[in-house]
Amino acid sequence: MKKYVDMDTLKFMLYDVHQLEELLERDRFEDHDKESLDLFLESTKDFGDKELFPFVKEMDEKPAYYKDGKVYVHDQVKTMMYKGGDLGIISASFNYEDGGMQIPFLAHTAATYILDAANNHLPGYAGLTQGAAELIIHFANKELNQTYVPNMLSGKWGGTMCLTEPQAGSSLSDIVTKAKPTSEGYYKITGQKIFISGGDNQFADNIVHLVLARVEGAPSGTKGISLFIVPKNRPNDSGSLTPNDVTTVADFQKMGQKGYCTTHLGFGDKDDCRGWLVGNETQGLNYMFLMMNAARIGVGRAASAIASAGYYASLQYANERPQGRKLSSDGKKNPNESQSLIIEHPDVRRMLLLQKAVVEGSMSLILRAAKYYDIEVTATSEEEKNKYNTLLEMIIPVVKTYPSEAGSYAVNNGLQVLGGYGFCSDFILQQYYRDIRISAIYEGTTGIQSQDLLGRKITMGNGSGLAFLSAEILQTIEASKEHKSLIPFAEELAEKLKLTQKILEKLMPHALSGDYERYLADASIFMEFFSLILIGWTWLEIATEAEENLNKTDSPYSDEFYIGKIETMKYFFGYELPKTLGHASILMNDSTVTIKKEKEYIN
Repeated sequence: MKKYVDMDTLKFMLYDVHQLEELLERDRFEDHDKESLDLFLESTKDFGDKELFPFVKEMDEKPAYYKDGKVYVHDQVKTMMYKGGDLGIISASFNYEDGGMQIPFLAHTAATYILDAANNHLPGYAGLTQGAAELIIHFANKELNQTYVPNMLSGKWGGTMCLTEPQAGSSLSDIVTKAKPTSEGYYKITGQKIFISGGDNQFADNIVHLVLARVEGAPSGTKGISLFIVPKNRPNDSGSLTPNDVTTVADFQKMGQKGYCTTHLGFGDKDDCRGWLVGNETQGLNYMFLMMNAARIGVGRAASAIASAGYYASLQYANERPQGRKLSSDGKKNPNESQSLIIEHPDVRRMLLLQKAVVEGSMSLILRAAKYYDIEVTATSEEEKNKYNTLLEMIIPVVKTYPSEAGSYAVNNGLQVLGGYGFCSDFILQQYYRDIRISAIYEGTTGIQSQDLLGRKITMGNGSGLAFLSAEILQTIEASKEHKSLIPFAEELAEKLKLTQKILEKLMPHALSGDYERYLADASIFMEFFSLILIGWTWLEIATEAEENLNKTDSPYSDEFYIGKIETMKYFFGYELPKTLGHASILMNDSTVTIKKEKEYIN
């Protein structure tokens, strides 16, 4: 079986870097221990080995397709939903009373990371069903919960989130899907939604759509949006299902993730599409966005996992492919010597280290976000709840964006390791390159995430969020200084943190004067800058933990394992973190070249 994720690294991140066992001391998780969670992770890995990874290329070669009003997907979608449901992949982090296992979201995130790395075309079907069920559990009434949630958590029914419309794109304030109240307790839904992942397939008995729509007479803009449960088939009192006037119009054919269907849906073409209000009218966007953090963690997780699969594919090739010869001391090659494996060439090693740095650094950041989520929901005081909610809000844009953007760059370098073969369909790197590209678009594009980071999160609470986060980073910096070898790296990260303040001192006057277009014009550059600092923080933490365990007789992993982490940290600080200086130069430049002037010059 080929490798797509390193379980030792994943467990090191979980138990050593992020101290998962500390979470198990909280009341919510007291029924679990390290052994039971290891069993969950290993059973997930076994499921990935047998039912996901062997089909990743086949799902690309035999994509989902639309025919006669229905979307047809690969047979493994049924396996993912039904067996995944049995394993608890959908329900694991839910409350016992809702049919869940009540395991930490941190452990559940690690498990789904494994599945994403095994075959990124499949976990989304379960993930969206989980997200839709979570919305119903949190905000819908008891009757709706009992009607829909059990079949969703078992994998028998699917679930989706229906936000985007043809005329609106990412601008949710322009949603026009309508909801007309009736005296029967339901609303009549009319409209269209596009880019609906997992929107239809031949194996689901039902698909439960969570639809954003505007009730007649509601205010314009986002304040007038409500949330509705709109099943493909509506359940009857007898337990049977009746078609609910939800039409699958088409399936979008994509450059990657071809096995993960993306549909165009129509509602109410026959004036018989019924929807049931979730919570209160006009609160739909608030409900949806309360679940958005988990969704954005999911996108970042999948991107990092695809990059992981790409790294191990290129690493295997580099260890098997002989080509060229190493230079001798006189700068010449001896043609009589046997060829070197390409992993011996420094430039190839640089590309592999880049991949490893991106994969493991982003993996750790994603797990950190999941841990913050766990602490927030189990907080024993308002102070603790506020702190970890704020920390999570601060890092979420980076958690979603860095793995998506840097992960794509990493897979691109993996493709380069293979040379010409990387461009050929015989090797999987080209598929991973296509698969990962969507990550920067899912759940809010990089531009949207960047504006969220600089426009909302950095300014949140008059800068209190940034202060909380800076304190966390400084705590890691101080802890790392206990190891003499890490002091230079700690000091370098501290300097980069100070550079953040200099940049904000330059940019903030634009926001204070009301010139938000100028303030946010280079938000994506700030995202790149800030992401490198957060990943630098992550790598310093990883290296500190590795140093703690190095040369100890009772350490769970070999010295080579820990040295590998420390060396990768050195790569990141030597090759990636210095890029912040270039980003800072751009951000503090007075240029307004990207802002539209009276006379257009892009033509």
